[in-house]
Amino acid sequence: MSVDAYERIWMWMASVLIAVFVGAILLTTGLQAVHPPSHIETIDPTKLDQDPEFGNPGVTVRADGTVVASVVAQLFTFRPDPIEVPVNKPVTFRITSADVIHGFEVVGTNANAMVIPGYVSQFTVTFTTPGEYHIACNEFCGVLHHMMAAKLVVK
Repeated sequence: MSVDAYERIWMWMASVLIAVFVGAILLTTGLQAVHPPSHIETIDPTKLDQDPEFGNPGVTVRADGTVVASVVAQLFTFRPDPIEVPVNKPVTFRITSADVIHGFEVVGTNANAMVIPGYVSQFTVTFTTPGEYHIACNEFCGVLHHMMAAKLVVK
């Protein structure tokens, strides 16, 4: 079987293009700390007020020194607001929703999560620059979605 030169060129170009795409995915995964979700924890969204963690959401420093920010997203608000966390210390955000799907994005950082009722979204991030950051809901959640925002204060 004989393969013409122009067909060989197109096969090589397609192979190179696939290799570039796979390389770009691997590069961004390794360098930008992009990881698929792996934490699966469920919670009853109708009983959040009775939950020891999400009944009174806030920032806590555990006995081992780790910082955990428990956040509840509910129609057009985030609780607590504002969220105050320390600078240069890993902060684990644990977020859940009481009603519909919300987004949790700390604008200008790589802190971003989808918040689904019945599940706890968790990620850890270290803020190296003190200041105030805007938190936005980046999933359409209703008619006042554009008003759903909060403030993160890094001290």
